[in-house]
Amino acid sequence: MKILTNGHFISCDDENHCFSVMGIDRDKIVYTGDTVPEEYAECPAIDMRGHTIVPAFSDTHMHFESFALFRTTVDVRDAENFEEMGEMLRAWTDAHPKAKFLPAYGCSAHTVAEKRLPEMKDLDAMTDLPLLIVKYDGHAAVANSALIELFPLEVLSDPGFDSDTGWLYQNAFYKGVNFITQKVSPITLLQGMQDAAEALAEKGIGYIHTVEGVGYKNDIDIDTINIVRRALPQKFTVFFQTMDVDKVVKRKMTHIGGCFSLALDGCFGSEDAALSEGYTNNPENKGFLAYTQEEVNDFCIKANRAGLQITMHAIGDAAVEQALNAYEAALKDYPRKDARHILIHGDLMNKEAIKKAAELGITIAVQPAFLDWPQEPEAYLESILGERAKQILPLRDMLDAGLLVTSGSDAPCTIPDPIEGIHICCNHPNPEQALTPMEALKTYTIWPARSAFDDNYYGSLTPGKKANFLVLDKDILSIPKEEIKTTKIKGVFLNGRRFRPADKFSIPKMAQKIWANRKED
Repeated sequence: MKILTNGHFISCDDENHCFSVMGIDRDKIVYTGDTVPEEYAECPAIDMRGHTIVPAFSDTHMHFESFALFRTTVDVRDAENFEEMGEMLRAWTDAHPKAKFLPAYGCSAHTVAEKRLPEMKDLDAMTDLPLLIVKYDGHAAVANSALIELFPLEVLSDPGFDSDTGWLYQNAFYKGVNFITQKVSPITLLQGMQDAAEALAEKGIGYIHTVEGVGYKNDIDIDTINIVRRALPQKFTVFFQTMDVDKVVKRKMTHIGGCFSLALDGCFGSEDAALSEGYTNNPENKGFLAYTQEEVNDFCIKANRAGLQITMHAIGDAAVEQALNAYEAALKDYPRKDARHILIHGDLMNKEAIKKAAELGITIAVQPAFLDWPQEPEAYLESILGERAKQILPLRDMLDAGLLVTSGSDAPCTIPDPIEGIHICCNHPNPEQALTPMEALKTYTIWPARSAFDDNYYGSLTPGKKANFLVLDKDILSIPKEEIKTTKIKGVFLNGRRFRPADKFSIPKMAQKIWANRKED
């Protein structure tokens, strides 16, 4: 038992309590207030020296295993031109002479001197090793000739594969990624997961919603995360990216959905997010919907009947409408008082869609970093969307309508950084849609926990909950909103203890446990 005194504690509970004293017994908060109770008078006291303490942050949409994998390879986001990109790739292959292929991440036309995306011929000049570079938005990729020679007919014959440029879009992209991930050793994946978890903890993240399932044989990545998460410092909620409800039920999981097989449309970066009206730069193009309304309805009805919590990717307003129609059909078919289904992204939501989502009790899992994204700058969005670019992520309208809004990163698409995300929410490019610092903080704390039925244990500094909290060097509620991003984390506490990088767990032993306990579907 220990008492933390002389702190500025921001609870993030519904009443917005702030206090100066907090008691912790092992991994639980047992007391909050402004004085030390007599029964705790003899307990060791720690002077917090006036620092601000908030609940540990959350990230309510990421691809954790992909984030972990790409941290072990090459991130080309910072390359200033194709020559530097090639140097990054060659440095990696020199350091990994036994590598049989190279996955990389992060290319964008907006951050390189060439002002275009690399193509097959560019990649061929960089390396002879089979190479796939996933685009920054995680919805397309480009392959070199060596990799294309290995692709099965399923990829090569898909309409989304461009044999002239080596680019894979839409379903061809998902098929190509599935092919590649089958070649990734689970050991390689395991080696990156603890490092990734520790990097997230250093950013103050103690609670994570991850969407998994990208084509590993027999879905071994799902079994991997379901076991390995127990050895990682964060609380993980895993959503299985599949439309096969029986697979999820068989594994006794309670969450289904995400991107990949649950991506209802594309994205702005590939100009294939589904829109009700054509793109400004190409009015004939309205993007694409991956499924018919009937197909999405059928999936949601079956998953809802099974008692699962559903989440689906929808960026354009036409995809948002399709998702909401499906949720409405599912809840009409089998009413559930508190299903808490989720819509990921919701970048373009008009007031009618926001109202409907609120009536259905849908949570919107947003990514504030999309509002200030070097790989997808505002000028580009204006060129393809026109005035609609100012309507992206209408956070104020969402909250005013009573929607539960949670924040995340969509990692590896953006680098997880909740303090940066809070800053962006409060300094929205459209000032009319900005949040207050308290509201922005709650999108990273209590509201994420509430969205997945975990608010009895996480998300606020409340007696009975886990002692997961951060020590900050500034009070983000009182400093000018333009300075929020300068806030630093001075300490991360998870389960009542200061977070320190742990000894690496035994990869072979962990792998043996996974493979021994898994069952094929």
